[in-house]
Amino acid sequence: MAVRKTMGLLGLMIAGAIAGIAAAQTAAPAADTVALVVKGAVKQELRLTAADLKAMPRAKATAKDHDGAAHEFEGVALQAVLAKAGAPQGGDLRGKNMTLVLVAEAGDGYHAAFSLAEMDADFAGEQVVVVDTVDGKALGADAGPLRLVVPGDKRQARWVKMLKGITVLKAGE
Repeated sequence: MAVRKTMGLLGLMIAGAIAGIAAAQTAAPAADTVALVVKGAVKQELRLTAADLKAMPRAKATAKDHDGAAHEFEGVALQAVLAKAGAPQGGDLRGKNMTLVLVAEAGDGYHAAFSLAEMDADFAGEQVVVVDTVDGKALGADAGPLRLVVPGDKRQARWVKMLKGITVLKAGE
């Protein structure tokens, strides 16, 4: 009888642990957990938390998602994130700096590349946004916690879901 009670209690404990692990995997990251790393040809590597991103000036963009419907995305302008890391911008984007590219990396291994100049307001008219909300709600686990949204792109192939890193590199190296 005591063995049966112990086995039953052990089974409940294991089930609870599995449920806790599953919940932790789908829950939004804690405010102090690194959400985005910016590295490479920048003055300082950044390791931004969700709280860091929430404290930065907010940007909004309305664009059609894969479902064909227009949605309002909110987050931080990628240009602001790059400025915080010390990436060349504005008048510094000339000569050798025109060969700089950035690669956005998703948690599932997906990558998308951009020229650094097209992320700069002096070169491009459209703002690229590191978003954490869509239509006023946090991104779901299938898209977030962060997503790179490029409203000016006709196709969403460079919209990076589950964004975890941005690396600035010199093309050809």
